[in-house]
Amino acid sequence: MRIIILLAVAGSVLFNQTAFAAAEAKLSEATRECIECHQIVHPGIVADWQRSRHAKVTPKAAMAVTGLGLKVSSASVPEELRDTAVGCAECHTLRAKEHADTYAHNGYDIHTVVSPGDCRTCHAQEAEQYSKNIMAHAYKNLAGNPLYNDLENTILGGIQRKNGKLLIQPAHAATKAEACYYCHGTKLKIVGKETRSTALAGELEFPKIDGWPNQGVGRVNLDGTLGSCAACHTRHQFSIEMARKPYTCKECHVGPDVPVAKVYEASKHGNLFSTHNKDWEFNAVPWTIGKDFSAPTCASCHVSLVVDTEGEVVARRSHQMNDRLPWRIFGLIYAHPHPVEPDTTIIRNKNGQPLPTDLDGGFAAKYLIGKDEMEKRRKTLQAVCLSCHGTSWVDGQWARFENTIRETNAKTLGATRIMKEVWAAGLAKGLEQKASPFDEGIERRWADSWLIYANTIRFSSAMGCGGDYGVFADGRYELNKAVMDLHDWLELRKQIQPSLKP
Repeated sequence: MRIIILLAVAGSVLFNQTAFAAAEAKLSEATRECIECHQIVHPGIVADWQRSRHAKVTPKAAMAVTGLGLKVSSASVPEELRDTAVGCAECHTLRAKEHADTYAHNGYDIHTVVSPGDCRTCHAQEAEQYSKNIMAHAYKNLAGNPLYNDLENTILGGIQRKNGKLLIQPAHAATKAEACYYCHGTKLKIVGKETRSTALAGELEFPKIDGWPNQGVGRVNLDGTLGSCAACHTRHQFSIEMARKPYTCKECHVGPDVPVAKVYEASKHGNLFSTHNKDWEFNAVPWTIGKDFSAPTCASCHVSLVVDTEGEVVARRSHQMNDRLPWRIFGLIYAHPHPVEPDTTIIRNKNGQPLPTDLDGGFAAKYLIGKDEMEKRRKTLQAVCLSCHGTSWVDGQWARFENTIRETNAKTLGATRIMKEVWAAGLAKGLEQKASPFDEGIERRWADSWLIYANTIRFSSAMGCGGDYGVFADGRYELNKAVMDLHDWLELRKQIQPSLKP
């Protein structure tokens, strides 16, 4: 124990003398106390934070920035937070009464999970925008939709053959947490307390959190807020650069159901990024097309404040990711206009199903944005495109994209009509038989047609084409083949059972 104490003291001295020699912002006494221990126990965390803007700039200094470079969007920040760096205590002791995981720790009331409700203290606009984002509701939108739950369980659940039948058991909670809910987010809750033996302070008591660890985009936090800023601005550096590079989005948008990253990497845009990004400036705010970067990343198209070389705003910063998206092109049976509300569990199609379209492709229009809003979002997105491309190029690419939406929806409809005939003939059991539409092999082949192949084709088109992903690599070849497989499967059974023939 004496050796440990000496190490702690030595670490404290080292911290006081050198660790923040380059930092501009002074530290609060509470944060200083945190670091004296945690730089020994968690040196990676401390070093990461040390490199952050939070460690070097006080909220007061950040709020003094004028013009488009302003990063603190809150009109005011509590007086006690203005003149010190944003450190451990400033985030982990904030709003202690709001957090169910708050506990006493070395004289302070702290909480483990930092939420958008905490980040809102300085970044009110971003937090408000994000709360209106479908991503923020990703947990509920999955967990609260019985049809999605059904598909989820047929993918994650245990599966075995018994008495000539395949049986699917409910997925283990740990499996769900590291699979679908890794990205969608888990629902956190306190399930008790636990005592841990620590090297520096002996035995300490901590809250036990079910659903932790997680930094999914729709995490339900212990203060009731939704999401995790760290999903994109990974703690504890919370880097703008990281959020602007496509690797961050790739963590969840990699496919084959959401093949954004691989399509981007194969596209001309991805090629330009891979070749030239070492010469780009990823930390500038605002972000200047032609100066700081010369080809789009996910963030430049969907999130970032982007200006031209004259300083004119091309696209305003938005953490409501669909602000520049008229079409919702993945995850569901048909591409359709974006939902009006981020909580998609309220949607019902004409058959009362929790889907934005019916099985024949008709839109649940009252729940989806209209033509005027779609047009507004199209123009907002295309403003970014027009910074590098001429009008004829951009218009031509968009026309191809909307043709692809019509084409893939039509082919999906063809596949779905065959599947409906299969259900009607009693060769499989679907929704009308009050059964899962995903737990039989032929149903999974139908799901392949839209969940993987149609989605891949749409992304290839939407992102300026991604090499072969629109054709052979989970593209049109596979989509047409899936329709053929469905047709041949049904026709073979009609030959075996003549009574099935019309």
